[in-house]
Amino acid sequence: MVGGSSFLQFPSKPSLFQHNNPMLLLHQNNRTTSSTTRTRQVVMMRLGSTNKKGATTRFPVEAISEDLIKPYVYYSSASSDSNKPQFKVTAVVTVRNNTTHDFKDCIAKHIDAITDKIGRNVVLQLISTQIDPKTKAPKKSKEAVVRDWSNAKAERVNFTAEFMVDSDFGEPGAITVKNKHQTEFYLESIAIQGFASGTVHFPCNSWVQSTNTKDHQHAYLPGDTPSGIRELREKELKNLRGDGKGVRKLSDRIYDFDTYNDLGNPDKGYELVRPTLGGSQKYPYPRRCRTGRVPTTRDIEAESVVDNPRLVYVPRDEQFEEAKMKTFIFKRIEALLRIFIPGIKAAISPSNQDFNHFSEFDDFYSEERFLKKFQLPQLVTKIQECSQGLFKFDTPKIIAKDKFAWMRDEEFGRQAIAGVNPVNIERLQVFPPVSKLDPQAYGPLHSALKEEHILGQLNGMTVQQAIVENKLFMIDYHDVYLPFLDEINALDDRNSYATRTILLLTPSGTLKPVAIELSLPPGGPSSRSKQVVTPPVDATTNWMWQLAKAHVCANDAGVHQLVNHWLRTHACMEPFILSAHRQLSAMHPIFKLLDPHMRYNLDINAIARQRLINAGGIIESSFTPGRYCMEISSAAYKNFWRFDMEALPADLIRRGMAIPDSTQPNGLKLVIEDYPYAKDGLLIWSAIENWVRTYVNHYYHHPSMICNDKELQAWYSESINVGHADIRHKSWWPTLNNNEDLVQILTTLIWTSSAQHAALNFGQYPYGGYVPNRPPLMRRLVPQEGDPEYANFIADPQKYFLNALPSLLQAAKYMTVVDILSTHSPDEEYLGERPQPSIWSGDAQIIEAFYQFSAEIRRIEREIEKRNRDATLKNRCGAGVIPYELLAPSSGPGVTCRGIPNSVST
Repeated sequence: MVGGSSFLQFPSKPSLFQHNNPMLLLHQNNRTTSSTTRTRQVVMMRLGSTNKKGATTRFPVEAISEDLIKPYVYYSSASSDSNKPQFKVTAVVTVRNNTTHDFKDCIAKHIDAITDKIGRNVVLQLISTQIDPKTKAPKKSKEAVVRDWSNAKAERVNFTAEFMVDSDFGEPGAITVKNKHQTEFYLESIAIQGFASGTVHFPCNSWVQSTNTKDHQHAYLPGDTPSGIRELREKELKNLRGDGKGVRKLSDRIYDFDTYNDLGNPDKGYELVRPTLGGSQKYPYPRRCRTGRVPTTRDIEAESVVDNPRLVYVPRDEQFEEAKMKTFIFKRIEALLRIFIPGIKAAISPSNQDFNHFSEFDDFYSEERFLKKFQLPQLVTKIQECSQGLFKFDTPKIIAKDKFAWMRDEEFGRQAIAGVNPVNIERLQVFPPVSKLDPQAYGPLHSALKEEHILGQLNGMTVQQAIVENKLFMIDYHDVYLPFLDEINALDDRNSYATRTILLLTPSGTLKPVAIELSLPPGGPSSRSKQVVTPPVDATTNWMWQLAKAHVCANDAGVHQLVNHWLRTHACMEPFILSAHRQLSAMHPIFKLLDPHMRYNLDINAIARQRLINAGGIIESSFTPGRYCMEISSAAYKNFWRFDMEALPADLIRRGMAIPDSTQPNGLKLVIEDYPYAKDGLLIWSAIENWVRTYVNHYYHHPSMICNDKELQAWYSESINVGHADIRHKSWWPTLNNNEDLVQILTTLIWTSSAQHAALNFGQYPYGGYVPNRPPLMRRLVPQEGDPEYANFIADPQKYFLNALPSLLQAAKYMTVVDILSTHSPDEEYLGERPQPSIWSGDAQIIEAFYQFSAEIRRIEREIEKRNRDATLKNRCGAGVIPYELLAPSSGPGVTCRGIPNSVST
C-alpha cells in the first residue's frame, strides 16, 4: 500500500502484448491563453478499466508492469470553494524521454526545467462522460499540475498530479493535457487512481507538442458515444482532416490526400522530370499523404524536393519511434560505407566495372578481400581496425548451404513458389499463351512457343494432357514489359526482354522450367523479336540457358519490387490508412482493430518517395526499367490491381493455383500441394479472418448497424472515391452492406499489411544478396548466331554471362537497399502481439478472442516448423534448400528471412 492505495493486481496468464503502439491523436485546436503564451491541449479519451461489478480490470503483468505504472494515491484535506462534497484523485503520468538530442533540444530542455519551476508546467484536467445539466457542457475537474517535471532524467519516468473532483462527477471520459513547455514529450500512459469504480487507464503513446490539441477514447460506435465526449469526437475528426491548404509543418497531425507529383526534380535537369502519377487516365495511381510543399520553378504542377527525407512531412504520430529510427540510420550509414569504395572505383575507372569471375562476388562477404579488390592495400589495415566489419555484406542464405544451388533448374522452379516473389506463377490453361495487349498498338503478339519446344520434357504426356492434368505452369511478364522495351533498351547499361517461362510439375512435387520465351518489340529485327530457349543439351547451350533464366529473374525482380511489393502492399494501402485517420474516430472499434496494422506505413512510404522510387533514386538505378520504373507500376495499377483479388483465396483462384473445394479446411484445394507460400499463407489468412469475424460480430449485431455507421461508411467510401479516385468506378469494388462484407474487407487489409508484405519483403536480401541468383537488371541480350557478340559468347560463355549481370557499383547499390528492406528493427510488433492490453480493457470477450488469435498464430508457427522438417516436402526441405520461413510469424531483429510484423514498416 502506498498512500492508502493498493498496487494493481496482475494474473499469472502470460502477456501477448509487447512494445508501444502509437496513439492516434485526434482533437486539434490552437488556443491562445494570453497574448504571449500558446499551449497545446491533449485530450485522451478513456479506454476503460472496470467491469460491471466495479472491480478493476486485470491485465497481464507484462502488459502494464510496475515499472510502467506505479499507482501512488495521495489524500488531502484541502478545502474547496465548491458547495458539493469533493474527493481527491491522483494521476500517474508515464513519460518516455528521448535519449538523443541535438544542441538546440538540450538548450530547450534546460529552459523548460527552469520555466517549469515558475509556473509554465504540464497541466492536466479531467473531463466527465456526463453533461452538467446547468451548463449543458461536459463536467470538468479543476486543473492539476504534473509535479517534479524538471527532475526527469531516466528513459521512462513516472510523475503524479492531484485532482479535486465533485462527488457527482461521474466517470472520467477524457483528460486534457496542456504542454506549456517549449519542447515536445512522448506520453505513454496515464492511470487515474481514486474513483470508486477502480483505476482508470489511458494508454496514450503519443507526442505532445507545445501547441494544438488531440484526444483518444474508449471503443464506441458513433451512436453509442457518451454525451459528454460526443462533441470532442466530431471536432477531432474535423481537425485531423485539415483544409487541404498550405505547407504542412512537421508537428502537424493532418491527414490529407495528394497525387504522386513529388517523384521528379525538374529544377535539376530534364533527365529528372517524371510524370505525375494519379489524377489522369494515362497514369492512374493511389493517392499519398499530402505535404503541401511549394512547386518547383520549372514545373508548377510538380512539388519541390526536400534533400533530407526526415524533413518530409508525415503526421507526427506516424513517424518512426526512436528504436526504429536508430536501426534505419545505422543501416543507411552501413550502406554508404559499403558502396563508398565501389563508387570511387566507378569514378576512377568507369569502363572497368564488369565481374569476370564468380569469386569476385564472394569478395562482398569478406572485408579484407573486398578492400584489396580495389587495390587499396595501404588502407586495409587501418580501415579494418575501426570498421568492425561494416564494409562487408553478410553471406546471403541462398549460398550459405550450397554455393551453386542457384544454378539448378529445380531451385529456379522452387523459388517461383517458395522464394521472395511466389505470387506471379499461374496454371497454364491455354497453349500457346495469348497476350492481352492491343495488337493495333504493339503489332503481332502471337507467342513463339510451340509444342515441339516442350513435348520432349513432359514425361510422355501431350501438351493438352499436361494442361488438363494441371502439370504445366507459367510465369508471364510479356504484357508487363513489352510496351516499355524500346525505351528501356535505349537506356545505358540496360538490355531486357519481355519473358514467358513454362514450368512442369514433376512427380516429386517440384517444378522445373522447360522453355523460356524471350520477346522484343515487333518493330526490331525479325530474327530478334521472338526467341525460345530450352534446357541445355551441352555445355555451350548451358550458359545460354543460364542467360535466359537470368533475364527471367531480372523481369521477376522488377515486377516483384514495383508491383507486388511497392504498389500492392505499400502504395495501395496508404489511402485506407489516411482515410481511417480522417473518418474513423480513435474510439471507433474498427480503428482500434486496424491501428497496429497502420504503424509506420506513412513514414516508410514518404522515405521511399524521397530515396527509393524518386527520379534517379535507388530503384531506378538498380532495376531494369530505369526511369520508367514508376510508369510500369502505374500501368500495373491500371491493368492488374483489384482490391477484391488482394484476398489470398481470391488471388490463388484467379491464378489457377487453387480450386474451390468445400471439403478442404480453407475451402480451397491447391493445385500444387507443396506450394509453401500458399500452404502457410492460408493458415495465416484463416486465423486473421476468424479473429476479424469474432471482432466484427461482437460490435455489430445486425447488418443495419453496418449501414448506419456513418464513420465506417465514410471511411470506406473515401478510401475508394478519393484514395483510389482514378479507378473508383470499377465494378469489382466490394460493397459494405453487412458483417461479412466488413469481415472480408478488414481481413484483406490486415493480410496485405502483415503477412503479404512479410512474404514479399523479408527474403529480399537472403535471395537477392547474391546477385547471380536474382539479378535486378541485365546488360546484354542472349546472343544468336550471326550476332556481333556471338563469337565472344562462344569463346568464353561464363565471362559473357558475368558481364551481362549488373556492374560492380550497380550490384553494391542493389545489395545495400535489399539489405535495408530485409531488416527487422528491435521495436517490431509481430502478428498476434498487441502493445496495449487496455485498448479493450472494458471487454473481456474481445480480450479472450485476441488471446485465442495469438494462440492460433503460435500454433501455426509450430506447424510451419514441422513442415520445414518434412523430407517429403521437396520445396522446403532438403540439401541446399532454404526452409520456407517467410510466413513464420516471429523473428528477432536483423535480417532473418522470417517474421510477420503487424504493419508495412520497411
